[in-house]
Amino acid sequence: MAKKRQVVFIMTDTTRWDMLGCYGNSAMKTPNLDAMARRGVRYERAYTCQPVCGPARSAIFTGLYPHTNGSWTNSVSLYGDIKTLGQRLNDAGISTGYIGKWHLDGGDYFGCGVCPDGWDPDYWYDMRCYLEELSEEERSASRRTQLMEERPVKEEFTFGHRCTNRALDFLEWYANEEFLLVLSYDEPHGPFLCPEPFASMYKEYDFPKSSNVWDTLEGKPPHQKVWAGKETQTDRDALTIRAQYYLGCNSFVDYEIGRVLRQIEAYTPDALVIFTSDHGDFLGSHCLNGKGPAAYDEITRIPLIIQGGEEGAVRRSPVSHIDLTPTILDYMGLPVPKTLPGKTLVPTFTQGEEPVGPVFMEFGRYEVDHDGFGGFQPMRAVFDGRYKLVVNLLSTDEFYDLEKDPAENHNLIDAEETRGVRNALHDRLLDWMNDTRDPFRGYYWERRPWRQDARPATWHYTGYTRQRENEPGEKRQLDYDTGLPMVDAVRKKRV
Repeated sequence: MAKKRQVVFIMTDTTRWDMLGCYGNSAMKTPNLDAMARRGVRYERAYTCQPVCGPARSAIFTGLYPHTNGSWTNSVSLYGDIKTLGQRLNDAGISTGYIGKWHLDGGDYFGCGVCPDGWDPDYWYDMRCYLEELSEEERSASRRTQLMEERPVKEEFTFGHRCTNRALDFLEWYANEEFLLVLSYDEPHGPFLCPEPFASMYKEYDFPKSSNVWDTLEGKPPHQKVWAGKETQTDRDALTIRAQYYLGCNSFVDYEIGRVLRQIEAYTPDALVIFTSDHGDFLGSHCLNGKGPAAYDEITRIPLIIQGGEEGAVRRSPVSHIDLTPTILDYMGLPVPKTLPGKTLVPTFTQGEEPVGPVFMEFGRYEVDHDGFGGFQPMRAVFDGRYKLVVNLLSTDEFYDLEKDPAENHNLIDAEETRGVRNALHDRLLDWMNDTRDPFRGYYWERRPWRQDARPATWHYTGYTRQRENEPGEKRQLDYDTGLPMVDAVRKKRV
């Protein structure tokens, strides 16, 4: 009898890669995810596509970069013709459940409470659904970190616990069927509510200070200095990184994930289990906090663990969230549409293969509703496992050698000794923008001050037209020049 195709995809919000014990920080109490890493494959260098909540999710659940799928900033929904992973699997007769933070309906932070196409409405539960279960007083309390100082928070009150309960029910109900279950926790994202013992677990704990805590952004892009503000003038020696409730919520969500992993073992022991997070948090590195228009590892590098193939293995080459939709489709035995730019990771956890890079990252803006957070800050970045190139369109650019400078303190964008590898990565970045039909592409990304061999600025630029490839089952698009079905999606534009 063929093994049932079952996938449980678990994600958290704002979990840095080094907030798990299995990634090297033994002070982090994450026993359940650490055990999952021992039973599966841990990806040492996994990266988000965009370090902000909505766009990161848009890439994960469509397999398309934020600039392609339409949700390139928080509170902007996906384009109407974009298929989610739920729709693709549901169309193939596979049950799909989504429980937790969605952030892709164009609404506010909490969502609209309405189940999108492709997902089981009986299990749909976003943060709007959670808030509507609460009284007005409880709603307000759930948004205040100060509540942790006023009274103990009960486990049953938290969004994470209620998400887990629904996931446990789903796993029991669908144990004998093929399914994808997505469990998307908001924890450890603020406002940081968790019960004891997690609330006081890190009360006296100082998060380790990387050397980049002393990076005052000399030689770095001006927009980062604006972002840092007065932080660059503070005494970095005196700085202590205290994040009691943030780290407490991180251990609390590990506890909740443990409940799910035990249910998987009881009802669906052969299921493929994937864990990741959407992005990280600076915690004072580079004089910055939160996340935003930058490609530093503190906010772009995230944990990724896949259980269901090899045990106790580590993959060290870069992988991207863009690969997760193709991975799940491939694992489910479904074809991966050529419209998806990512590649399946199945051979990396079943056959011992290393991933093949590079990985690409981007930024547009933090949220369309907010005038702050730097506003429009277009960024495109590429990382090949050693070198990272960051092009900040409205600012200055960055180039780092992470083998010699893992903390990304020294910007080598103008360094003569790395000019060749810098330019080669730049060419790959430009090709990626073209291949993915980046709507923001143009000659200005090529003509950077350090790129002496850039082509002259012309209105014609490359002269190519790049029509969207067809999804399976669609009629072939028509060629603008002939009105007939197009033969080549990429071709010289007739002028």
